[in-house]
Amino acid sequence: MQPDALDDQLIGQLVDRARASGLQLTGTGGLLQQLTKKLLESALEGEMTDHLGYEKHDPAGTGSGNSRNGVRSKTVLTEVGPVEIDVPRDREGSFEPQLVRKRQRRLSGVDEMVLSLSARGLTHGEISAHLADVYGAEVSKQTISTITDQVIEGMAEWQNRPLDPVYPVVFIDCVHVKLRDGQVANRPIYVALAVTVEGTREILGLWAGDGGEGAKYWLHVLTEIKNRGVADVCMVVCDGLKGLPDAIAAVWPQAVTQTCIVHLIRASFRYAARQDWDKISKALKPVYTAPTEDAALERFVEFSEAW
Repeated sequence: MQPDALDDQLIGQLVDRARASGLQLTGTGGLLQQLTKKLLESALEGEMTDHLGYEKHDPAGTGSGNSRNGVRSKTVLTEVGPVEIDVPRDREGSFEPQLVRKRQRRLSGVDEMVLSLSARGLTHGEISAHLADVYGAEVSKQTISTITDQVIEGMAEWQNRPLDPVYPVVFIDCVHVKLRDGQVANRPIYVALAVTVEGTREILGLWAGDGGEGAKYWLHVLTEIKNRGVADVCMVVCDGLKGLPDAIAAVWPQAVTQTCIVHLIRASFRYAARQDWDKISKALKPVYTAPTEDAALERFVEFSEAW
């Protein structure tokens, strides 16, 4: 599919919608609600497994004296917004969830936990250590191990899900998250976000890198996205990392590589004193919001004359 085969007006609408909504991961309107629900429910299911002593649907539970008894819905308030979760119940009513306690309505630190535990490439030890921090010292190592296994299983389902064959716009960036495996260290988390052909927003995946952000690792990430069914992308929005356009072209040869507006503006600041940054940012806005290339060039001439 050629990039110009998609209606220009549709691309414009999608990019405008993405820019207006920010495509943020966290906060109100962020993209992590569904992923937060998946992670919390996986951890709670691991707690129930530890409480009962057998896996869900395991014949070992027959005649054990206690068993699973459905779920109850509950809405918790987090940094990524309100999230409705299904909390498992047991017949005896003796199950006391630890991650989301009874009558607890607000959870803190969820955004970092979800980013950390949802990324492909983390070791079992890293995930286990992070969950041990979340649960605290009162939870045994065996319980943490059971919960870790359940979380890994739940995340693997999300990480390997098939994707759409075409995305008009894909945003890629790298964020850094603190992870513990013996000691706390910053790890780069590679993030791929997309606007679908219906205009909705979707997280394509999260990947944990070993070092700094690099085009070689991005090539690995983009190749995996393609292997999950994404045959074509019309536009990839990214920062100015050296070698990244070549990596994008190697995976989707017809894709347009668009440098992120935020990174372009930041690059412009290198040529100005700090006290002028705010004025320059406002003066550049008519350039990158112009409806046509000719109009953008006119606005840029005006900017050049003013600065």
